[in-house]
Amino acid sequence: MNEHLIVLDLDGTLLTDDKKISSLTKETLFKAKQAGHQVMIATGRPFRASLPYYKELELTTPIVNFNGALIHHPKNPMWKTIHTPVDLGVVHDVVESVHKYEYDNLIAEVMDDVYLHREDEKVHEMFNMGSPNILMGDLKKTLKENPTSLLIQADDVNTPIIRKHLHDVHAELIEHRRWGAPFPIIEIVHKGLSKAIGIDFISKEMGIPRERIIAFGDEDNDFEMIEYAGIGVAMSNGIDDLKNIANEITLSNNEDGIAKFLQDRLKL
Repeated sequence: MNEHLIVLDLDGTLLTDDKKISSLTKETLFKAKQAGHQVMIATGRPFRASLPYYKELELTTPIVNFNGALIHHPKNPMWKTIHTPVDLGVVHDVVESVHKYEYDNLIAEVMDDVYLHREDEKVHEMFNMGSPNILMGDLKKTLKENPTSLLIQADDVNTPIIRKHLHDVHAELIEHRRWGAPFPIIEIVHKGLSKAIGIDFISKEMGIPRERIIAFGDEDNDFEMIEYAGIGVAMSNGIDDLKNIANEITLSNNEDGIAKFLQDRLKL
């Protein structure tokens, strides 16, 4: 069978709800690699929070982090890293403008440095994976360089209100996506970025055509990736809007959906 590129979102897709890779899914992905297929990760997470799974799957491929704001190759220092941060002035404008709305916290990430607008133990724990530098305080004072991403933590009621504001006021300069569990997050990255941008670049480097890309996702930040892939697969636990545009729907992240699909499609 021709070489395929298998693209994996992490949370809600590759990972079960307890943030593990199931034994069957892991075994199936190893079989896919042994059969000559390429396996890569495309996630909204920073690299430090993706590295344990990259190592567990023994990957040797590039990776897309921060929803396309960072495209790099952990195993090849000669491979050109593409980092596209948000302009600091734009971030300050967004921070100033969202103060009129109810939100829980603002979090900026500059690669592996994390800036928290407000002290919050749960948020601190969530972003502590990989032991980053964490700084506390008003982002307009502490943040001094263009961040890779800006996150707005808000509840389910206020998230759509804030997203409408971002669309109405800042749409020309930023992209914004929604995260699901463990709590609602709006992620802001540079205009024009998505996981699909990174996958397109990487697949062309590998010489794998679009029709032989199989991408798995479950959330708002997977739209472009699922549309771009020749075979876009939504998890059954994914949001309805994503399932509506996917080519296929597989079982949930807790039911080895990736493994079952690849076993059937790639005859593993």
